[in-house]
Amino acid sequence: MAPLLWTNKSTRRIQDELTAMGHTVSQTTVCHLLEQLGYTLQSNRKSQEGSSHPDRDGQFEHINASVNGFLAQGEPVISVDTKKKELVGNFKNAGREWRPEGDPVDVSDHDFPDPDLGKVIPYGVYDQARNEGWVNVGVDHDTPAFAVESIRRWWLEMGSAIYPEAKALLVTADGGGSNSHRARLWKVELQNFATETGLVVQVCHFPPGTSKWNRIEHRMFCHITQNWRGRPLVSREAVVNLIGSTTTRAGLRIKATLDTSEYPKGVKVTDDDLASVTIHRDEFHGEWNYAIHPRSSGNADC
Repeated sequence: MAPLLWTNKSTRRIQDELTAMGHTVSQTTVCHLLEQLGYTLQSNRKSQEGSSHPDRDGQFEHINASVNGFLAQGEPVISVDTKKKELVGNFKNAGREWRPEGDPVDVSDHDFPDPDLGKVIPYGVYDQARNEGWVNVGVDHDTPAFAVESIRRWWLEMGSAIYPEAKALLVTADGGGSNSHRARLWKVELQNFATETGLVVQVCHFPPGTSKWNRIEHRMFCHITQNWRGRPLVSREAVVNLIGSTTTRAGLRIKATLDTSEYPKGVKVTDDDLASVTIHRDEFHGEWNYAIHPRSSGNADC
């Protein structure tokens, strides 16, 4: 049998095929033969992003220019995203930590959600100029209202004190999820935030299939995951404390709070609601790049 045909076949199947050809061999022999032919046991690797948008590079350049422009003017730039939902309770958490030999932490053998604790939804805000972060730990639903409320809480608790003279805020976000460029409620809630704060909210979305390039992923979320590796997230307070204790040698600091508010799903936004948003779209991919101004007598352009 040609070695090429052995690709993606278990040793048992290869053994059966060899037996059918009149060669009686053990699975151990099959393993040795595969090793001699240069095969190793390997898992799948996520590396293919699929087809990319033709203006992908152009959008990256647009985001980079927008970020540099805001930073040069001393205006705040934040990267936002929702970290994956986490089960709360005495459940296994991936990773390992140092403990006395033979004394692992005992956790539940089944990951059935606790009816009282459920899951938490960490929504992060990363300040690109100051290497500081804010995480709003929700317990209800990951909706556009929750996303904008997280930005609002960051501004009230951190941003407004750091940038008292700010006139605009640049938000870089993924193109999907609760901060999707297609979500009507996202724009309506940003309008409310802009009107409350007096800030012009400029938004730049990453093109499809490029969420891993969002800075919050590799500047903040990865360090949070590293900090709580191997530790059961036994309570909501434990989640908040572990996030808030995350630091790096580069000086990353994070504040976190628990958000027990309800964010119902399926909120309908009418055409009139959307038409009231004072949105100004960029010439380059206005669906991805737009500014929402504080509400005034100006006309909306949706």
